[in-house]
Amino acid sequence: MGAEIDPLDFLEIDRLLTEEEREIRDAVRAFVEGEILPGIEGWFESATFPREVAKGLADLGLLGMHLEGYGCLGANAVSYGLACLELEAGDSGFRSFVSVQGSLCMFPIRRYGSDEQKERWLPAMARGEVIGCFGLTEPDAGSDPASMRTHARRDGSDWVISGTKMWITNGGIADLAVVWAKTDEGVRGFLVPTDSPGFSTHDIHRKLSLRASVTSELVLDEVRLPGDAVLPGVVGMKGPLSCLTEARYGIVWGAMGAARSCFETALNYAKERVQWGRPIAGFQLTQRKLADMAVELNKGMLLALHLGRMKDEGRLKPQQVSMGKLNNVRVALEIAREARAILGANGITLEYPVIRHMNNLESVYTYEGTNEIHTLILGEALTGLRAYDR
Repeated sequence: MGAEIDPLDFLEIDRLLTEEEREIRDAVRAFVEGEILPGIEGWFESATFPREVAKGLADLGLLGMHLEGYGCLGANAVSYGLACLELEAGDSGFRSFVSVQGSLCMFPIRRYGSDEQKERWLPAMARGEVIGCFGLTEPDAGSDPASMRTHARRDGSDWVISGTKMWITNGGIADLAVVWAKTDEGVRGFLVPTDSPGFSTHDIHRKLSLRASVTSELVLDEVRLPGDAVLPGVVGMKGPLSCLTEARYGIVWGAMGAARSCFETALNYAKERVQWGRPIAGFQLTQRKLADMAVELNKGMLLALHLGRMKDEGRLKPQQVSMGKLNNVRVALEIAREARAILGANGITLEYPVIRHMNNLESVYTYEGTNEIHTLILGEALTGLRAYDR
């Protein structure tokens, strides 16, 4: 009947990748195995993000890797997705770091920035010398970002910004904040150096999810910026929403990395854990769980790959990304929970990655658009009727 089936690539999805895509994936996988996995238990437990690993991500070319020029790798969308998958197989915090840097911060500068802004910021961000954060969400404006209170007004040739942003990944370690604010012209994006007078951050502590990641509040108290700090290429919510679409695409892949890690851990554990004189992998209920996990993992991988090919062909729509995010995060969380059950009491310790991934996925389930919002985005695409605003 030929060669045995690989449990981790049941449908031979690897054969659908190009040689270059596999090389990029393998390089990121090796980095995760060598630089992230040995330390992640300690970083998660101590709620620490290791800046030295961030430098390694830059050296590997992962920061803004899907962008063209300015020191960026210029990789295709599938390669970027594979990198996100491998990073999140290590920990969601590292995929989040790369996603925020490349998709939420570098992308709007590349898409909407002036030539001067691109030259000033993008090469340094690609090298990891400048860390970015993305200021959109506010304490009272999460799923409804258009109701933001942060505002910017003109004062002569300058801009003056005031407001508060919340749940901002990388906020406390960032050198540059891409801040979205209301103006008389509509919502505009501003490039705010974090050493600007009036700008401050407060890290959010006591998190039980994404602990190996910095999450912060941004406070802008009459922050004065030169006139050329505004992104000239976009006005309105199209700007921040297009950035979110970029980040959501990476999550479609990243969630499958966390799911794969949980599935692989559960499979290996079930084959080694002996009860009643035989491995628990030999029991029907365990095999049902493993089979269901494998089916959802492979379906999610095929969905991610299909969306990646569509993106590389320039025909991927935001609603289609929403379908990918909605499905893949949801099934990844289900896989993590099933894996936790297979591991029993061992599933709640950091000796195994499952509970860490499960906790992280609870945040991924909510950020870059909640599960409910993506459901309603699909509902609107299907019916033509919007159900989530006034």
